[in-house]
Amino acid sequence: MTQPIIVPEKQARRESEHPIMANGLSFDIHEWSGSGPDYLHVHYADDEAWHVLEGTLMFRFREKTIAAPAGTTVFVPAGVAHTYYEADGPTRYLIIMTPRLRELIAALQKAPRQEHKAIMRQFASEIVEK
Repeated sequence: MTQPIIVPEKQARRESEHPIMANGLSFDIHEWSGSGPDYLHVHYADDEAWHVLEGTLMFRFREKTIAAPAGTTVFVPAGVAHTYYEADGPTRYLIIMTPRLRELIAALQKAPRQEHKAIMRQFASEIVEK
């Protein structure tokens, strides 16, 4: 990618403009909605962050759960077990991740749940709780 990507807010977009998706060399940004995996997991070598645009995401860690309403940014450093889910109703958020995590998510989305544990290990990650 050699050009910057500027995405107007949702209300200002034309029908033909898609949600943001930018894949760089060191990190990616994707506009998504919905929940993450239903299990607590850890990425040993990759940081990950979310910026909530609409709705509320709940983030669950080993010892606490926090609400992240619109306008909140959550940064999860490598080595911290986590998962997240929609609190009530639809959400829209930016997820900022490494290319390895983008590849992990793509692999998990294609695979049946019983294969997730092995796939996670291939990407320096692990399911730590079901």
